[in-house]
Amino acid sequence: MTKVITYGTFDLLHNGHLQLLKRAKKLGDFLIVGVTADSFDQARGKINVQQNLSERIANIKATGLADQIIVEEYEGQKIDDIRRFNIDIFAVGSDWNGKFDYLKDYCQVIYLDRTQGISSSQLRTNKNKLRIGIIGRSYHVYKFIRESRFINGVKIIGLCTDERRPFSVEIDSSIIVTNDFDELLKKVDALYITSKIDKHFSQIKQALKEKKHVLCEMPITLDAKEYDVLSNLAEEQNCILMPALKTAYATAYYRLLLLIKSGRIGDVVAVDSVCTSLASQNNLKNHKKLDVWGSMEAWGAIAILPIFQILGTNYQSKITISKKFDKSDSFDLFTKTDYVFNHATGSFMVGKGIKSEGQLIISGTMGYVIVPAPWWKTDYFEIRYENSQNNKRVFYQLEGEGIRYEILAFMKGIELGNSNQYISSSVTRKICNEFKDYYQQKYLINI
Repeated sequence: MTKVITYGTFDLLHNGHLQLLKRAKKLGDFLIVGVTADSFDQARGKINVQQNLSERIANIKATGLADQIIVEEYEGQKIDDIRRFNIDIFAVGSDWNGKFDYLKDYCQVIYLDRTQGISSSQLRTNKNKLRIGIIGRSYHVYKFIRESRFINGVKIIGLCTDERRPFSVEIDSSIIVTNDFDELLKKVDALYITSKIDKHFSQIKQALKEKKHVLCEMPITLDAKEYDVLSNLAEEQNCILMPALKTAYATAYYRLLLLIKSGRIGDVVAVDSVCTSLASQNNLKNHKKLDVWGSMEAWGAIAILPIFQILGTNYQSKITISKKFDKSDSFDLFTKTDYVFNHATGSFMVGKGIKSEGQLIISGTMGYVIVPAPWWKTDYFEIRYENSQNNKRVFYQLEGEGIRYEILAFMKGIELGNSNQYISSSVTRKICNEFKDYYQQKYLINI
């Protein structure tokens, strides 16, 4: 009996998949189909898959072409499977020509002609066409535009900016650049906002009134009551208002939270986060002219996030210490806040005028988790115990600093009508109030 094996994601099963499976089936007497696991796709950077594993397996089973279906879960599994199932032929589409020649040491490798003119990527593009406009600053804008190219079905239509300095990078000529917010809103389905924080409320409100979905850098507003107004408006308009904080959407960070909540390190007693990026002396001296964000503006929301997501938002007290560029200036070189909860403590330190180890440490009664610098680009963390033999290192692929995961989550949030899967509304709301306290100088000591 000749055994044939083939692999694929088989997302949105289409005629091209069916033809490939039929051709593979004709090569032998028994066809095994390997379907990639969700986690394996994510690890390879394939984050735009629309259907989950069980749906994709069900679709393959329904074709009646597979004699056996297995799940591909790790790099190198193909060799293991060929040996384990005594495979005679490995079959794959011709668009992978030469890629799997290394398997010729184990079985015959055949590249099958692909059906032209159809692909899962094209189907995803057609299904999820989302026109996004951007309002904000060039540094954040460029990264968002760059990462959006990796997501099928997203098109950046235009950019609204009052930037006082020229863009440091070239913007695609197909993207409209304007300072007319109303003009931009007419051309898009959704808006990404990365403007100055004090402009968020009015911009989001206007966008929601025009029934546009909104992805906004945190804090969404400078007041929890304003956030409530926007959240209610989004619900009334059947729109999504989602916080943009790339770290929250990284697979490693999300899995870290699940691990902590499952009790792997016991009861959490302390969460300490540090985020710093040393600005140049020119940027510091000319921060007003160059519109450079201070430490709290640039890093505050990211640094606070794990504290509130792990310990909750009901702290008993806090004290904030801040060092300004000068006494008459609001630009902070350094800010540090300590929280006291009834069961734990939390602290964060942010800086544009200082440098420190940008790590996240979560301390528990049984062990601790350390996320090394730069922790906000989470792709790796360690679980450590008193007995070092029990320590564990955990790795997850991170593509594009997490921004593309953020865009994908935004798309899925629109599709499912859920904007709170990664960051709860209570955490988003509380972070808004933290910034309000900071700007009103509450619980704050200037040094």
